[in-house]
Amino acid sequence: MAIVVSNLSVPFDQSEQEVLHLACRRLRLPAHKTKAYVLKTSVDARKQEKIRRVYTVGISLEDADQERQLVQRCADPTIRFREEGASLITPHGTLPLAHRPVVIGFGPAGMFAALLLAREGYRPIVLERGEALEQRVDAVQRYWKTGVLTPHSNVQFGEGGAGTFSDGKLTTRIGDPRCENVLQAFYHHGAPEEILKLAKPHIGTDHLRRVVTSIRKEIIRLGGEVRFSEQVTGLSRGPQGITGIKTVSGEIATEAVVLAIGHSARDTFQMLAEQQIPMQAKPFSVGVRIEQLQTVIDQGLYGRYAGHPALPKGEYQLSWRQKGGEDAVYTFCMCPGGFVVPAASEPSSVVTNGMSEFARDQKNANSALVVSVGPAQFGYGVMDGMIFQRNLERSAFVMGGANGKAPCQDTVSFLAGKVGMKSSVTPSYALGVAPGNFDALFDRRIAGLLRLGLEQFERRLPGFSGGNGAPAALMTGVETRTSSPVRILRGEDCQSLGLAGLYPCGEGAGYAGGIMSAAVDGLRVAQAIIARYA
Repeated sequence: MAIVVSNLSVPFDQSEQEVLHLACRRLRLPAHKTKAYVLKTSVDARKQEKIRRVYTVGISLEDADQERQLVQRCADPTIRFREEGASLITPHGTLPLAHRPVVIGFGPAGMFAALLLAREGYRPIVLERGEALEQRVDAVQRYWKTGVLTPHSNVQFGEGGAGTFSDGKLTTRIGDPRCENVLQAFYHHGAPEEILKLAKPHIGTDHLRRVVTSIRKEIIRLGGEVRFSEQVTGLSRGPQGITGIKTVSGEIATEAVVLAIGHSARDTFQMLAEQQIPMQAKPFSVGVRIEQLQTVIDQGLYGRYAGHPALPKGEYQLSWRQKGGEDAVYTFCMCPGGFVVPAASEPSSVVTNGMSEFARDQKNANSALVVSVGPAQFGYGVMDGMIFQRNLERSAFVMGGANGKAPCQDTVSFLAGKVGMKSSVTPSYALGVAPGNFDALFDRRIAGLLRLGLEQFERRLPGFSGGNGAPAALMTGVETRTSSPVRILRGEDCQSLGLAGLYPCGEGAGYAGGIMSAAVDGLRVAQAIIARYA
């Protein structure tokens, strides 16, 4: 428990110690008699000439009643009393489990579901179609160097899920108290301490790999089991619900299955549809990776303070939505100081993604620049969104030369309706790029909204699209794996609407969008299983 003092806005280069003293003065408490610590901090660069850093500070006294009384006396909306963090302790249910629960998929959702189940004594069996991290990294590096893809182990599949080859961003818009549990678990397993207090925390792909391996080892130490290169091929059912799952190695009996398959498990989506598991098409977004010099982004955000050691690498999140309509274009998964990476999971395809290491020290920044699409654009059949993605990826492969290179076009040429790849920005896509024409790759609606986004975002972030004297940015395509193209329907108890004991979970099931929300959904589903079964 603690007193929370929020909205402490100070010059961006002011020391944390001075901020802690400021919080104590607001409470009229002597700093030497209190325990004060930073809970959250963020940069406010809306006014470039007056960049601020905003803090939330926790202050602990010896007595909780004294804390409550002090908050009441202050009568200040920026000062409140905070109870202990959310507990994941869930009373165990009474329904007997004849077999161990099974978790399908070892991305953030499956990982945190398995971790909580293991901590509560359920000894889960985890099945992951991809390889363990050590072998997976080798497979990905081989693909990036040679173009030889390992279909079952790549940027999309393998230990840690798609987020392992990303910036490791831990930002989320959900207000679920389980977020704190996720951050604490990441920190416990080796993530930098700063993730606990930054408003926009990230681990970086280099640190995230060590964290994922550590979580796997805890699950095994607690009696769980993690099987790699073990793809699920079918489900078995009885009158009461699921009775087992079929894999490439045989059948496993179980009454409780966490289905955390990720957004790219297309063959599994097809299998579920054939077995009449209730699903529906879901909107997602498609577009390109846009790549600029990091110095251009820093300058556009921070002005004359760009490069100051007290400021983080500049990052942005931009969006535009048509008034009264559903059309939208936005940036997503922004990677300061990172790379644009090949992320295909099927042969003869081009898929882009972004990645940063913890230091974010590469020359370029990149983000997805994407347009929302829904059944009105790709069809109302359950698999129509998946087919739409696949067709774009294969068209991009052909446009790039059918050799693994990605089509690329500079923003100035694209805005002018011309084909070109002229920019002083060096593309970071590992397999190389070839001149592309995104008016030919995308339909008129998507291309038009991408143009609108480039124009709107240049006004809000000078240099974003190659204006204000900045070099033209590069657009590399195609970005299609923004979220799952389907939703696997479930009820309030987190069980499939068509098969008791099957728990659709995370991003692949359509209930999350990013590392944090997927991990939280994994905890939510694990709690549902714990509450049901002894």
